[in-house]
Amino acid sequence: RYLLEQDFPGMRIGPEPTTDSFIAVMYGESEGNVPGNALVVDPKKPFRKLSRFGNAFLNRFMCSQLPNQVLKSISIIDSPGILSGEKQRISRGYDFCQVLQWFAERVDRIILLFDAHKLDISDEFSEAIKSFRGQDDKIRVVLNKADQVDTQQLMRVYGALMWSLGKVINTPEVLRVYIGSFWAHPLRNTENRRLFEAEAQDLFKDIQSLPQKAAVRKLNDLIKRARLAKVHAYIISYLKKEMPSVFGKENKKKELISRLPEIYIQLQREYHISAGDFPEVKKMQELLETCDFTKFHSLKPKLIEAVDNMLATKIASLMSLISQEESNMPTEMVHGGAFDGTMAGPFGHGYGEGVKEGADEDEWVVAKDKPAYDEIFYTLSPINGKISGISAKKEMVTSKLPNSVLGKIWKLADCDGDGMLDDEEFALAKHLIKIKLDGYELPGTLPSHLVPPSHRKPLQTAE
Repeated sequence: RYLLEQDFPGMRIGPEPTTDSFIAVMYGESEGNVPGNALVVDPKKPFRKLSRFGNAFLNRFMCSQLPNQVLKSISIIDSPGILSGEKQRISRGYDFCQVLQWFAERVDRIILLFDAHKLDISDEFSEAIKSFRGQDDKIRVVLNKADQVDTQQLMRVYGALMWSLGKVINTPEVLRVYIGSFWAHPLRNTENRRLFEAEAQDLFKDIQSLPQKAAVRKLNDLIKRARLAKVHAYIISYLKKEMPSVFGKENKKKELISRLPEIYIQLQREYHISAGDFPEVKKMQELLETCDFTKFHSLKPKLIEAVDNMLATKIASLMSLISQEESNMPTEMVHGGAFDGTMAGPFGHGYGEGVKEGADEDEWVVAKDKPAYDEIFYTLSPINGKISGISAKKEMVTSKLPNSVLGKIWKLADCDGDGMLDDEEFALAKHLIKIKLDGYELPGTLPSHLVPPSHRKPLQTAE
């Protein structure tokens, strides 16, 4: 709702888990809903494989279509509210975690939402997060309603959230958490406004870059599936080879299923495969219980060779084609909704701050502090109205900024490149030092509004 900036059919927002359905929010010429059973038989939609989860799930699945510009670039899957307490003991009637896993394998980004005043991870939420295993690079965390607590509480809330997530998500990297208030209501605590703006900007950049990376992500999934298929072939052919031709098939099958961890190790050594490419042992054992091993196929070396050839050569040429295509096409970004409000105008992130300060003003922005800078300038013994690099360095190093940064500031401030600074150039250098000390980045080239008045080229007027 926040991203689209409009209601979508089937949307219900409330403090409790008010939605018990998976809603695929997609672009359509007119507003409307498509129920789950109709959705999985539509060849134009990518949901046909969801039919295996049965009617209990399909009755809780729908597609919400509306003509919103954001949805031209991305589609959003709104999952049901997570249950907690007694409610989570009531079965949903379908395997919730399996459905989440199906979506997780196919999406580009997974966003976990937490409220700043409700951080506990229920059993169902914990299971849901565990179903995203192997998709850790897609996960982002949003700490919402952060304006409802003050700075001191927010610091503790953030620490508690990271601690809770660390127990559920077993990754060596710390997850990226975006802190903010993602709704259109006024902020309750405004002391962290700048933090919320910067975090929202980072989140928007992350989401906006998804269309660009879609082709590479699909190629990445293709490689992943090819590797898994290859390993699967090795496992299945090994089980087929070990089966007796006439008697004792059931006993041998039980023995092979129990020995599956040893078989994995044997295949790793024999074919030099990474342990991470093998399917989970317990899940594989459960699936094998219902299979007839005698009907499995034997290993076909030519097919394995074809897969290896594809991974070694074809994928590289595909990658170069994708990069060529991307360089020839305009950069695809998500537009519309909340994304347009962050791009331009005086409410864009960083507008009127740091280097951008004074961009709209007629007067040189450094002028207001120049009298104070002039006092320092004249203590440095200027000759013919200029100070040498050695004199400037003595003053500039008092800022305690590293030499690499001061060198960049010198390069920007020495407008005429004569190796000396006049009073305006010195004032500019001091202004740039202040910008850096305030935590802002320096520009690559000096913006026109920061060029000292005496160094500006006169405007040419046509006669």
